[in-house]
Amino acid sequence: MPKMPDVLEGARVLLENETPLSGNCGRLCGARCCRPMEGENTGMLLFPGEDAYYAALPDYTIAYTPAGLLLTCPGQCRREDRPLSCRLFPLLPLLREGGVRVGIDLRAKPVCPLARQGISGVRREFVEVVRACGRLLEQDDAQKRFLLRLTAQQDDLRALRRQFGGEGHV
Repeated sequence: MPKMPDVLEGARVLLENETPLSGNCGRLCGARCCRPMEGENTGMLLFPGEDAYYAALPDYTIAYTPAGLLLTCPGQCRREDRPLSCRLFPLLPLLREGGVRVGIDLRAKPVCPLARQGISGVRREFVEVVRACGRLLEQDDAQKRFLLRLTAQQDDLRALRRQFGGEGHV
């Protein structure tokens, strides 16, 4: 199996046992983030090089999309097989002037009750590990470019929400 970049593997390890809540938050909402949305090809974006891990695993599908490689799983997986996007969910490290900031991933709001509560709804320790993950990832050019794209996407989503009268903050 091809090897993932070291910083990507390190980021995945940082989040191996960290969770947004003290327990399994999926028990509160029926694991909504693991269920595909009806009529949609839903999944999680893979970080650069992460597709190497999933190429040899059965029951996973990787699709090429304009946003990047989209991993679709069977709806449940071994915890150690979760992609980095799942491990970060519902947060996202954002690259801003002055460093890594952590915010709610606006794409999570329709799915995750924690995302609708805002960052105060998740454990502070989880937020800090997501920040450390972002700092690690920004050391690699490919990962940094990916995070910059995700940050720009979040800015676009926030602008759309404002334009159509949604929340103005995350």
